[in-house]
Amino acid sequence: MTKLIQSREQALSIRKENPNQKMGFVPTMGALHAGHAELLKKASAENDIVVLSVFVNPTQFNNSDDFKNYPITFDQDQKIAQAEQVDYLWTPSYQDLYPDQYRFQVSENQFSKMLCGQHRPGHFDGVLTVVMRLLNILKPHQAYFGLKDYQQYQLVKDMTESFAMDVKILGVPTVREASGLALSSRNLRLTEAHKTLAPLLYKTITQSSSAQQAISKLTELGFKVDYVEDYKNRRFAAAFLGDVRLIDNVEI
Repeated sequence: MTKLIQSREQALSIRKENPNQKMGFVPTMGALHAGHAELLKKASAENDIVVLSVFVNPTQFNNSDDFKNYPITFDQDQKIAQAEQVDYLWTPSYQDLYPDQYRFQVSENQFSKMLCGQHRPGHFDGVLTVVMRLLNILKPHQAYFGLKDYQQYQLVKDMTESFAMDVKILGVPTVREASGLALSSRNLRLTEAHKTLAPLLYKTITQSSSAQQAISKLTELGFKVDYVEDYKNRRFAAAFLGDVRLIDNVEI
């Protein structure tokens, strides 16, 4: 039975109540889907107890409309938590995580300024700050992140290593629909017409011979391209369909 908790004090007490148990943690913003379920399955397989957090973090939204429109599906989130046998479902308040009102922030000044960071000023400051706070409160042994948000995963991993945080950050491969579309909470906001187009993001970045060719193809198809860039051994992309921003990345 999944135990619902909210307060900072309840979250702090989990380690004390389970002193010899290995804890796996899956931080999310809710609107859970099969990709999140994969994170929870892996956490369950590799740990004694699993904590899932649901918190729509306002500090990582550079666009206030995007924050207001973020899908909230808490009843469905609870069902997925129960189905995946999550031990604790933590729904912190803003005050629980930001008692300082975001006076203290975590910033990274290289990789976070590229790709999504270049197009979403302040986004990764919000991501890294909230993740550090969640990890410092819970003190899990392992935390799980989807590789669809590969830049986020790498930055969180680098942050925990740089600050000598006692947690292992693990990436879980992107879960896709049969069409190739990467599962995302934002997919819920796509129109029917855009749902047909959306899988072509993955197809185009996979099949194009260069990032520039991918940009041209996506533009012709009706996407508003934020960027397609090759970095190290990956091709990263972000593009809009209407007001919905889709991201993806593939190995090259």
